[in-house]
Amino acid sequence: MPDVRTLRAGTRLGKGVITGGGKGRRVDVATRILLVSGSTRDGSTNTAALRTARAAAPDGVVADLYEGLARLPAFVPDDDEPGHPAVAELRRLVRAADAVLFCTPEYAGSLPGSLKNLLDWTVGGGELYGKPVAWVNVAAEGRGSGADAALATVLGYVGAVVVTPGPVRVGVGRDAVGPDGLVGDERVRTAMRKVLELLAEQVPART
Repeated sequence: MPDVRTLRAGTRLGKGVITGGGKGRRVDVATRILLVSGSTRDGSTNTAALRTARAAAPDGVVADLYEGLARLPAFVPDDDEPGHPAVAELRRLVRAADAVLFCTPEYAGSLPGSLKNLLDWTVGGGELYGKPVAWVNVAAEGRGSGADAALATVLGYVGAVVVTPGPVRVGVGRDAVGPDGLVGDERVRTAMRKVLELLAEQVPART
């Protein structure tokens, strides 16, 4: 695996120097990273960024894009063991993942309700507890801070291991998304690959 370097919160990857050093862990077994978009909109730049991450995944990493956000029922606090298949599938995928990468828009100054609903469904089962996570903000400079703050709060509450102290910023404009749903800009591809490398580096070595 390429050398993984520590990413600072708010760093625009692909444009500048990324400081720090990784642990140097070699991945001998594929690391599985679940990609979760907070958008249900067709043509979402957030989802496009994650598709691009999947396509640009480094050797030793398998990136899976979660596509069940819109199928999740509303969270009911008293229903901790729901029989709904979409919830069972979500929990299975999160448990199976070694790490999780989020990418979400901001809606009304906070997280979209659909993503908050997804996160609520993971509280009772503890699927995110102790799991390395990170998130990417693809919004224009100065936007998305409300969603960033809300996501940081929720991830801290569920006990996820956030590998950067804030979002990794990788700006993606709507015109950057091609007809295949991918971002063709090499800067974005490189940035998303580096985030996956960072997450893979934080996964404990298998024994």
